[in-house]
Amino acid sequence: MNLSFFIARRYLVKQKGTFSSFIIRLAIVATALSVTVMIVSLAVVTGFKHAIAEKLFGFMGHVQVRSFNESGSNSVGFARPIYADSILYHEIKKMPLVKSVSPYAVRPAIAQVNGLLEGLQLKGVDSNYRLGSGVTTFGKGMDFSTSGYSKDIILSKTTADRLNVKTGDKVRVNFIDNDLPRVRLLKVAGLYHSGMEEMDKAYAICDLRLLQHMNGWGADSVNGYQVEVYNTAFADSVASDIHYNLIMAPLAVYTTTDNYTFIFDWLEMQGVNSAILLVIMAIVAIINMGAALLILIVDRAVMIGLLKALGMPYNAMRNVFLSIAAIVGGVGVLLGNILALSLCYIQQTYGVLTLPENSYYMRYAPIKVIWWQVAAVDITTLVLCVLCMWLPTLYVRRVQPAKVLQFK
Repeated sequence: MNLSFFIARRYLVKQKGTFSSFIIRLAIVATALSVTVMIVSLAVVTGFKHAIAEKLFGFMGHVQVRSFNESGSNSVGFARPIYADSILYHEIKKMPLVKSVSPYAVRPAIAQVNGLLEGLQLKGVDSNYRLGSGVTTFGKGMDFSTSGYSKDIILSKTTADRLNVKTGDKVRVNFIDNDLPRVRLLKVAGLYHSGMEEMDKAYAICDLRLLQHMNGWGADSVNGYQVEVYNTAFADSVASDIHYNLIMAPLAVYTTTDNYTFIFDWLEMQGVNSAILLVIMAIVAIINMGAALLILIVDRAVMIGLLKALGMPYNAMRNVFLSIAAIVGGVGVLLGNILALSLCYIQQTYGVLTLPENSYYMRYAPIKVIWWQVAAVDITTLVLCVLCMWLPTLYVRRVQPAKVLQFK
């Protein structure tokens, strides 16, 4: 066994009830708390970004193919139709990175119930359309088996509350054509809730065939295609592939990230805040560990003098204290992992920490633990704990055995 590590281990075991024991516990607690804060902050920020993205992608898909719109990529009201090309549909669907493709149409309308009015963007979809896991749904959903078009509608829970309706109730939907209203009575077949005010206040879901009928379109006209990919990281690649290989003007391809840049820019700002917090906690961990172990070295001056008198070289004595730093750091990292992962599990299971949904788009602080991030925090903390001990070990050179042992 390495002599320096053996001495370090024996030293730590024999320090119960001494001042050195208090310093060691202090260093372990400081390291554990720093690791806990870093892991939890990463889990919260990562969970927050993932949850918001899942809500958007679950409703809008990752990529949209539609007619080029000069007024902006996110402006879809009264958008001109495109030809529902079955060849294009199947070419997109068979791309290896694509999970699903759904045609859709969008048209503004006014929902009316008992004198209450709400302006909506009706999103017409077919039977293959599914809301993503980030969007909560209630009710049975629309029945597409009817001939003609389904007379069902899915409202957001926000809109349903404002109109004071529930699943099974009837809603008058007014379509405006040449300043003249055209009314359809639709049944609320279900509700959805994303927590994102921009979507919940604006959108309702209906049968694509209803909007085709109200717009005077044939079955071969839609506003575009919504494409879902297996991984968000593939969205730009799929969009580029579609743009260069499958479509021609006037068709254009947009990603949801492009459509909602203000939201994703905001999410990136949360990542900056997390990075700042990580740097601060790393500095705190270094200062705490360095100060604690420097006090430990000074307190063990007699031991250092004795080892020098016995002929132990400086490098070996330095390795004793570096081993102590590694052991203390390892125990602190282990305890920090246990505490952090326990807190993450409690929050993920019970939702202890709540958030104002109108500001953060969700009711509970989301948690997403990525194991490589945890490993990176652990390894970085251990390396810093050992490195921060190099400077205090310079004190070992200054210890003179004749001076420290004469009082022993």
